[in-house]
Amino acid sequence: MAVNASFAGRTYPATAPYAVGREKIREFAEAVGAVDPVHTDAEEARARGYRDVIAPPTFAVLIAQQCDRQLIVDPEAGIDFSRVVHGEQKFAHHRPITAGDEIVGELHVDTVREAGGHAMVTTRTELSTTEGERVCTATSTIVIRGGE
Repeated sequence: MAVNASFAGRTYPATAPYAVGREKIREFAEAVGAVDPVHTDAEEARARGYRDVIAPPTFAVLIAQQCDRQLIVDPEAGIDFSRVVHGEQKFAHHRPITAGDEIVGELHVDTVREAGGHAMVTTRTELSTTEGERVCTATSTIVIRGGE
């Protein structure tokens, strides 16, 4: 089954809230080599004007990819995950993701196109707090490799 081009323009409902915890931020910061204490030390983060520790900018991918899953598992989308290669990821932060946030994401399928026998799907996930405050716009392009 080919990727369903009619999915361009589709929007999926907001996901369940993702509770951002200090320990998750610490683990992520350690994994990506983010050594600034603002990611691990609440007192340092407060001294710099934040209410708690803040996540490294790429932490948003954890939540955005949970949102992307809605498209990947949608049988009508025609995406064979075993053929997916992550092509590009961009973030536009509206404010730092902070410990204590509860984040929801709304997934938008911006484009679906064919190129060189492969399908390319660009999604945009709008991450916001459960109160509606915009936090980050994550844009991702995946490539679904064509047949053998």
